Amino acid sequence: MSTHRFNGVLTPVITPFQEDLSPDGERLVAHCKWLVNQGVGLAVFGTNSEANSLSINEKILLLNQLVESGIDPALMMPGTGSCALTDCVKLTAHAVTLGCAGSLMLPPFFYKAVSDDGLFGFYSEVIERVSSSNLRIYLYHIPPFSQIPISLSLIDRLVKAYPQNIVGIKDSSGDWENTKAFNAGGWPDFRVFCGSESFLLQNMQHGGAGCISATANVNPAAIVALYNNWESPEADQAQQQLNLIRNIFQSYPMIPALKAATSLYSKDSNWLRVRPPIVAMHNDQLDQLKSQLSSAEFDMPGL
Repeated sequence: MSTHRFNGVLTPVITPFQEDLSPDGERLVAHCKWLVNQGVGLAVFGTNSEANSLSINEKILLLNQLVESGIDPALMMPGTGSCALTDCVKLTAHAVTLGCAGSLMLPPFFYKAVSDDGLFGFYSEVIERVSSSNLRIYLYHIPPFSQIPISLSLIDRLVKAYPQNIVGIKDSSGDWENTKAFNAGGWPDFRVFCGSESFLLQNMQHGGAGCISATANVNPAAIVALYNNWESPEADQAQQQLNLIRNIFQSYPMIPALKAATSLYSKDSNWLRVRPPIVAMHNDQLDQLKSQLSSAEFDMPGL
């Protein structure tokens, strides 16, 4: 079991579905292997993986399939957060058993305006029940979706209580000042990931660990190149190019757009499927996306 702490570029891997809307493990494995070859780590079961449309059992089966396919679990940071404590414990413990090097953990997000005491209690129960020195939790701060913010004071309390288990955070607030504050927290070896490559250069300049970005599903090599060369004279220009591609995708509903691009460049229409309540892109949107990506000289080589 690797107990390293993540840095670099990871992506919440989009989840392919079969005609009956069951997860398509073979396509997921193939996409993950392509991403790994581009230098990207695998935050499977993230927001843009349609994770909260998947059951715990489906996630366990997919994790098993990924590891059995030969993908190194040290490259995997599966999303294991859940509203139900016992579901979170079950999936997190399974990820640890498989050798996954971290878990990306949403707070329990159904009840709103919960206190830091309540959130501390949730994370504490998960850590105590999983009861493994190999458990590495990356908190997931995404208040636009969860409406449950993770405060600096909560992080401080968790890190002091569980310094070997609480090791980082993904900030998908979209607020650079918030990410900057996480970086300035002063916690030893605490890894801060921005939730979009649009903030990647700034994050690295302020001591961040990298990014966990949806568009790393489709533009992995370019994002990894900026991460590897953020101190170079060309970094600002590279960031601007990343922003151009990011802006194209986020001008549409993100999940259908990522799947549409993957379908387009792999020539595989099966990638267009989403699980309700998400809705696939309609034809005029597909045509518009194709035109915009072509104008930007975008490609997904080797897919």
